[in-house]
Amino acid sequence: MLEAILFDLDGTLADTDSIHFAVWQDILVRYDLDIDRSFYRQRISGRTNSKIIKDIIPQLTLEDAWKLATEKEETYRRLANSLLPTPGLDRLIALCDQAAIKRAVVTNAPEDNVVYMLKVLRLTDTFPTVIMAKDALPGKPSPAPYELALSRLKVKNKRAIAFEDSAAGIRSAIDAGIYTIGITSSHPAEELLSAGASMIIQDFNDEQLWELLDSKTKAIG
Repeated sequence: MLEAILFDLDGTLADTDSIHFAVWQDILVRYDLDIDRSFYRQRISGRTNSKIIKDIIPQLTLEDAWKLATEKEETYRRLANSLLPTPGLDRLIALCDQAAIKRAVVTNAPEDNVVYMLKVLRLTDTFPTVIMAKDALPGKPSPAPYELALSRLKVKNKRAIAFEDSAAGIRSAIDAGIYTIGITSSHPAEELLSAGASMIIQDFNDEQLWELLDSKTKAIG
């Protein structure tokens, strides 16, 4: 029986990849790093800012790294004011309401981004439970964020599914023992499958997904 659905934020609830990529591109040029999509997917996507900067620009002091991360996210939020939810999300939320399925957001995004994005997407009240990297260090790909989400929702891992768009997120959810579905908004299907995703979808209208949900909820009500 399905009791909870857990959602990543960036690239899952909304397609934010192009914005994040463009902002990182502009910033990293200052450090003589001309990044492409492959670099972004392998070294940036799905990771926390602290890990990204330590890996890519290790010469920065902690203070300078914090300032850079702050600048990056402020720039992102200025560009993200017209985001739309991933197609089919409204249908999935309606199922959660109908079948009394719990839900949560589990993300590595900074708190200001989380609050802003949920507001722009009009999902603030939809997700009363939000787990961020700061709540369960060190964040994804550690399973800690998903384990905390399960604990707060009081749900066993085998009674939940997770949606993720990055390899780091998929590893996090899988290592927490959760059936994980990859969304191809940011990474190719083969990369998500290699990370361990059990199913690949383009968005929440995918019929394969709804066949799975029907099998997991048909006993409800």
